Amino acid sequence: MKRAALYLRVSTKEQTTQNQRIELERVAQAKCWSIANIYEDNGISGAKERHKRPAYDQMLKDAVRAKFDILMSWDVSRLGRSLGGLVSALDELHVHGIDVYLHQQAIDTTTPSGKAMFQMTGVFAEFERSMIRERVKAGLQRAKEQGKKLGRPERQLCEMSIETDRQRGLSIRQIAAKYDVSVGKAHKAVQRVSR
Repeated sequence: MKRAALYLRVSTKEQTTQNQRIELERVAQAKCWSIANIYEDNGISGAKERHKRPAYDQMLKDAVRAKFDILMSWDVSRLGRSLGGLVSALDELHVHGIDVYLHQQAIDTTTPSGKAMFQMTGVFAEFERSMIRERVKAGLQRAKEQGKKLGRPERQLCEMSIETDRQRGLSIRQIAAKYDVSVGKAHKAVQRVSR
């Protein structure tokens, strides 16, 4: 018998998860799935990040710990509003062998057609990631062509101060910390002063 977990969420305190719960429990019973746990976020938007949705976060942690076999939710929007966050969560569930049942979209990855739909979301997610990569590359190239310097702004170090610091016995690490630069940059500055 499959162990199911229900994830219920409403965006405002005035709403209730009761209808979601009743319908998902009915489906679980019809499919002979036992309900292992119910995760419920009340008054929390699906656009919030994972760490700001305590029940959602706990559900994903429990999925990793194999505390259930299938995640049931009213619809895909209950899991998340941002495509990136949603795809990441679905990937995490898939990697750990957790099936997904989304009631409103009629997606059930315990069936062949449900698995196919799930795989299609993965294809679209990969397409979206590659499009983002291409846009970032194009933006960086355009910035270079416009003469903009990319990367962290370079911090200029006063060589007289560094020479004084070295004479006082400060190590390269201490100099790096004092001027808030990397140890490598501090080392190069000390080498220039020492010449």
